[in-house]
Amino acid sequence: MKISKKKNKQSESIIDRLKNTYKLLAVPHAKNEYRPHLIRGYGLVAIVFLAVGLQFGYNGVASGSVLGDKTDITINSLLEATNKIRSDNSKSELTLSAKLNKAANLKAQDMFADQYWSHNAPDGTLPWKWLGDVGYDYSEAGENLAMNYSLTANVMKAWMNSPEHRENVLKDSYQEVGFSIVSGTLNNKPTTIIVALYAVPAQVAGANTQKVFTEATPSSRNGIVASMISVFQFVTPAAMASLALLAFAVIVSASAHTYRDKLPKKLRKSWRKHHGLFKIIGLVIFGLAILLLYNSGQI
Repeated sequence: MKISKKKNKQSESIIDRLKNTYKLLAVPHAKNEYRPHLIRGYGLVAIVFLAVGLQFGYNGVASGSVLGDKTDITINSLLEATNKIRSDNSKSELTLSAKLNKAANLKAQDMFADQYWSHNAPDGTLPWKWLGDVGYDYSEAGENLAMNYSLTANVMKAWMNSPEHRENVLKDSYQEVGFSIVSGTLNNKPTTIIVALYAVPAQVAGANTQKVFTEATPSSRNGIVASMISVFQFVTPAAMASLALLAFAVIVSASAHTYRDKLPKKLRKSWRKHHGLFKIIGLVIFGLAILLLYNSGQI
């Protein structure tokens, strides 16, 4: 009995210590002068280091680079991912066409040469020109574009979340596909452009058939709200953990702000009276910065 009581007292003591630590860390009260340790200078530094460390650690595991600047996007990875999605949706697999690969490459090179992000070139050149340039005769064709993605999975996710792009990926009649991944400078920014061309080859070369070309409209660079909403589909588990930590710190800061009139007189006469509000603003800006790291991709 004595041993059991001793163990209970020890467990209660541990729980009490944990409760007291949590109160000092996150709950404004007299013992921490209504300034929870989590949102004091050293606490905020720890939050920043942890959030940044989570990003680097995840990038290192996922891509082999702590900066997350390595890419797994190749023609074969795009073909494999496309056919996996088509198979999952009971569609026939597409065959890779060397001519479509070449046409896609010509289109990407032209966008860099003339500095545009569109299916149609500034001089009015239409997408099917590149098919003609490589001698590819078709009855139906379509084009998807993507920009600045580092993972094949994210390219496919973006296309599948857009009705027009999704239609090209899954269209029943398409039999062949070609891809190109080209890096360069677009509008004075380092850019990687991905072009996908889907097609039904003409049954007889040079036959007088009605040709249909489907363009999946690229998104605009404008629309901040739309961009911020769509970016959540690409946020990594590490980023979500960081955002959750920042959200908790915002709640603690908001709670501390409500106790600003109970701060020591010396602090109430300085900018620290509104330290909770200032920290909320800083934490929110830091959270938005994390989100922007995942907002470079575009279709």
